[in-house]
Amino acid sequence: MTGRTLVDHLLPRAPASRVGATDISLARRLAAEALGTAFLLVAVVGSGIMGERLAGGNDAIALLANTLSTGAALIVLISLFGPVSGAHFNPIVTAHFLMRREIPGRVALLYVVVQLGAAVAGVYLAHAMFALPIAEVSDKMRDGPAQWLAEFVATFGLVATVAGSRHAPDRTPLLVGLYIAAAYWFTASTSFANPAVTIARALTHTFAGIAPHSVPGFVAAQIAGAIVASICSQWLFGK
Repeated sequence: MTGRTLVDHLLPRAPASRVGATDISLARRLAAEALGTAFLLVAVVGSGIMGERLAGGNDAIALLANTLSTGAALIVLISLFGPVSGAHFNPIVTAHFLMRREIPGRVALLYVVVQLGAAVAGVYLAHAMFALPIAEVSDKMRDGPAQWLAEFVATFGLVATVAGSRHAPDRTPLLVGLYIAAAYWFTASTSFANPAVTIARALTHTFAGIAPHSVPGFVAAQIAGAIVASICSQWLFGK
């Protein structure tokens, strides 16, 4: 149970001796989660900085650059680290697998701790690459019912995508990457859909930032969206 991947968990369960990921140590799985989450934040923040610098004040172009980089990075990172850790990179996704009893509680807790720490490290790495102050705090307010509803919708869709992709497990990386890329544009919040990403983005005073004051509302909406999506997906897609 502890070693099934984001792709493999969608396939019919094999006996333990046939599930290769059960041989992967917890240390390697945590390392994969750390690397994947850190690189995800490097992509989100770094592409936001580059896009803003090159867009000449055109926020639509900056957002497009941010979108393409994030979506592409997700496809690569899930494909690369999925066979090792399941490529969660998101406490919401880990919680979804915990609710499905695909991952033990202790391992899920360690995943979340690693995801949070690695997300912050990814922000700091992006700052270092672009010669910005390492430690920053955003002042970009993202408040109000419309923003919270957008995060609810974004997270609902992400969890539903992960749950529903059991019907096409080999396409899970592509489906998740494309969904997030699309949700950047059809949600008012630009689809954070990830508490670790949300918290880390409060620590960057760049295009991708969110003010710390706005973080609790986003995280609450993400948790609510994930819970509703897990319940609906269980009914819709079955066990």
